[in-house]
Amino acid sequence: MKEDIERFLTYLSVEKGYAENTLAAYQNDLSDLSRFVGEMAAKNHSAPSWANFNRQAMLNYQLKLKERNYANTTLARKVAAAKSFFKFMVAEGRLKDNPTENVASPNVGRLLPKPISITQVQRLLEQPTRLSTPEAKRDSAMLSLLYASGMRVSELISLNVGDVDTQEDFVRCFGKGHKERLIPIARKASLAVQEYLKDARPKLAGSKGDKAVFLNRRGERLTRQGFWQILKAYAKAAGLSGEITPHTLRHSFATHMLSGGADLRSVQELLGHANISTTQVYTHLTSEHVRRTYEKAHPRAK
Repeated sequence: MKEDIERFLTYLSVEKGYAENTLAAYQNDLSDLSRFVGEMAAKNHSAPSWANFNRQAMLNYQLKLKERNYANTTLARKVAAAKSFFKFMVAEGRLKDNPTENVASPNVGRLLPKPISITQVQRLLEQPTRLSTPEAKRDSAMLSLLYASGMRVSELISLNVGDVDTQEDFVRCFGKGHKERLIPIARKASLAVQEYLKDARPKLAGSKGDKAVFLNRRGERLTRQGFWQILKAYAKAAGLSGEITPHTLRHSFATHMLSGGADLRSVQELLGHANISTTQVYTHLTSEHVRRTYEKAHPRAK
């Protein structure tokens, strides 16, 4: 059974080009499924097998997941992973029937992104500029670049030195499915990155030859967890209330671009969304902004 999961993950990696974080999520979800199949087999005094996993077993698995009080989004993800896996097993001829066929997925309402205002972004970006340490210059470059480009955090920390052009003001990143895109960046962000690369990065790198743009104190590529801790500290220093996540600046970038008059297709391309429907969620936020502006300004609005 473990070999089947590994074969499926290899398929997702090689054929679909899924990112490491996505593969890790699939592995975690399918490990849960495998354990459930093992527990079910133990109760029936039989050997665990995918072939013995039928539609009723899938419904029981969903019930088990609900009993663990998972969030609806997590529950939906785990069910989706099972569906994808069994579809693959049938396509490969390793199973005759798909036990997830005609099994409804949990209904998950689309959560609206939570951007912060332009003023709040400015307060956040100002925090590292108050210090002159190599780490502070790195942090200033990271936050400025993230807001200027709308990149995912995974894309930011994956950047190598050759991916950033501070003369022409653009960055090259690889998104989901290893799809490459070139993103123009604001001059201020470009200058912040330029200063970091010239003055601060050599001090962090020391004698190490890591090609990553953003390094930790050990001269190694900064991790997602490392960035998360950095962001939380600056958000607190800026007095920002609510949860400020690594995705907050991406949401803010998209919302502010659309509010400023950018067209939806351009924002879709900048964000690296495969489907424009994913980008359209931001139009709700900008529509609300327009409505509030109208109600405040129009003499007959109230």
